[in-house]
Amino acid sequence: MSKEKTYEIIEVCLLAGRIMLRNGAETYRVEDTMKRIATAYGVENSDSYVTPTGLFFTLEGLEQTKTKLIRIIERTTNLEKVVKVNDVSREISAGELSVEEACHLLSEIEKEKKTYSDWLQVVAAALASGCFLIMFQGVWGDFFPAFIAGGTGLLCSIYFHRMVQIKFFAEFLAAFLVGLIAFSAVYLGFGKEVDKIIIGSVMPLVPGLLITNAVRDLMAGDLVSGLSKGAEAFLTAFAIGSGIAVLFVLL
Repeated sequence: MSKEKTYEIIEVCLLAGRIMLRNGAETYRVEDTMKRIATAYGVENSDSYVTPTGLFFTLEGLEQTKTKLIRIIERTTNLEKVVKVNDVSREISAGELSVEEACHLLSEIEKEKKTYSDWLQVVAAALASGCFLIMFQGVWGDFFPAFIAGGTGLLCSIYFHRMVQIKFFAEFLAAFLVGLIAFSAVYLGFGKEVDKIIIGSVMPLVPGLLITNAVRDLMAGDLVSGLSKGAEAFLTAFAIGSGIAVLFVLL
């Protein structure tokens, strides 16, 4: 295998892994996908090491061996991109795509914008907050305050995260604002149970996928990834709780 071919295979594997890791895939899925792609292109021995903030990949047993590191700075949740990369991986394993074709398809997937706009996410969060309120045995009269608080909370979380790159402070301020809206609604007579409104409204901010992936990685033996994701989930939960607690103290 030529040196150029080796480098192309590494780039395709890393591109697939980068897309998946940035969009919420589990550690084992990223490593397994990269290994399957390398095997499909004729490289039986490959090694990868994936953490939430970066991934290493190398091909072994070749005259031209290269190891490369990619740093992952920003992560989000977009499972549609993960599914699309899985589909490309299956096509590669079936021998339907060349290295160049796979690289082109993966580049197109990476360039895709968000599936849902920020405003649609805010509306969905608002509806979910009201539904969570009912699920937690709240009264229907509090549905609208929870709707407003939940939507506003996610909107402010998105806005604050763009203004302040530290995620902790964005989530802290968003939770504080959610609590403030809930207290104001009850004080003005638009709501009845402030605790149920707050609980329902902060649910869109809760890192559910992150907690699930952390437990999954720990069970699979990926201790570094599992612990780091668990720590990130804990900090997010702590930020939400701190925002509400500070509001209680001030009021």
